[in-house]
Amino acid sequence: MSLRVLLALILMLAAASPAVATAEHTYAKGEYGIIAGGWAPNKRLAIAVHGEGEGAHDKFHAYLMAEPKHRRLAVLDNISHENNLDTASDAYYAEWSPDSRYVAVSFRTERHITTLNIYAIEGNRARLIETPDLFRKAAGRTVVVKTDGDMRTYFPTVKWRGPRSYDLNDYRLFVEDDKTLADKLGELGSLTKMEDGRYSIEFAAHATVTLGRGNRNRIGKLKLGVFER
Repeated sequence: MSLRVLLALILMLAAASPAVATAEHTYAKGEYGIIAGGWAPNKRLAIAVHGEGEGAHDKFHAYLMAEPKHRRLAVLDNISHENNLDTASDAYYAEWSPDSRYVAVSFRTERHITTLNIYAIEGNRARLIETPDLFRKAAGRTVVVKTDGDMRTYFPTVKWRGPRSYDLNDYRLFVEDDKTLADKLGELGSLTKMEDGRYSIEFAAHATVTLGRGNRNRIGKLKLGVFER
């Protein structure tokens, strides 16, 4: 799924009235909904979600499933009722490597904040591996964003190039009191002064990431991404 398509889908949800701002589904017992893009290329695996209770916010998890029997194999770490906003299966997005050995899963943790998890498929389990941070690579580890609230938007996406390499796109929007962050980001940042005197700072970058031995990330040269308006 392209960055622009993902942004359009998420912004459509965020623009909805408060009563329907989240995408929820109440699951029947034994019902595991396959997420968008959830089928692996080999058609023997899939990613599905399930939760209990009204709206499925109790014991919600994402699972690696064996297909076509639709049998649960393993719980995916770092996707649960503790960090999700939506529970409907089509609000979660998977991007599989062509050999079905890796999968990237993205989902909303806040209305404009997306989490991206990447998993290595090892037999009947999915192991969470590190997701590269293009913002930290561009701005430096010493840059401090004063509060979590300063980052208003975060949309990372993955598109696989081959079995062990993918293009990572990273778009973020910050609101800051000064221009320091924009200066650090250079051409990968865009600065707009707001009416209240603060600054809207956008970051947009993409890079090719190669998975080396031990699934260590080798991040290619950062290039300018697309600034969403």
